[in-house]
Amino acid sequence: MRVDLHNHTSLCNHASGNMEEYIIQAIKLGIDVFGFSEHAPMQYDKKYRMSLDDMPFYEESIKFLQEKYSGQIQIKKSFEVDFLQDLVLDEIKNAKVDYLIGSVHFLRDKKSFWSFDDPEFIGGYENKNIDKLWLEYFEAIEQLAKSRLFDVLGHIDLLKLFKFLPKKEIKSLALGALKEVKKANMVLEINSAGFDKPIKEQYPSKDILELAFELGINITFGSDAHSIAQVGRHYLKCTKLAKDIGYKKCVIFSNKEKELVDF
Repeated sequence: MRVDLHNHTSLCNHASGNMEEYIIQAIKLGIDVFGFSEHAPMQYDKKYRMSLDDMPFYEESIKFLQEKYSGQIQIKKSFEVDFLQDLVLDEIKNAKVDYLIGSVHFLRDKKSFWSFDDPEFIGGYENKNIDKLWLEYFEAIEQLAKSRLFDVLGHIDLLKLFKFLPKKEIKSLALGALKEVKKANMVLEINSAGFDKPIKEQYPSKDILELAFELGINITFGSDAHSIAQVGRHYLKCTKLAKDIGYKKCVIFSNKEKELVDF
């Protein structure tokens, strides 16, 4: 079974293509389970996410596509939620979705937040202790897991995308976060978008994925597509890596219920 649970739409204001085009492309690629996971509304960084006013359209569009393409592809409804404590809206916490992806895209920088994965703010890395930055990042991942709000952890080592890598061993840095992911019964996403970033590899790294396997953490797959051409990108690279490490099954969701399937 081919699975792609992390995909965006033009509603986030930084993606292109209409939702039906995504589904048509997914069917062409032989994807069996496809998830829309738009950036959830939040009272922060509104420029790069869906608004609350757009939620009914998003949900109705998914329902329409589910009915139209029934029997051809399973279409799932989700949100990717930025984990900023106290800023996750009740409308998202209580949303009727198949799963929620929790991600860390921001780190605290004095009294505000720093969007560390945005090229516009890459200057924020200057004069920072990179090892300390990674500790702060994985602490944020730990807090995300402890919140018990999410089903999937998105791109666990996103901080590496511009190649600002720690000197310390990544497994030791990530261990605490992965233990909390396991306690929370969350699923770890293998996200293929990293191949198209400066780091030129999937999230997570092989080392982190090996550790996740040792800890018994289940996985799923996502292309993090922001355009039609990105749907299903680098899927075979990611599945090969997972199989080489020892994974044989991945998780899909229906109404927050997990199902393990062969990939």
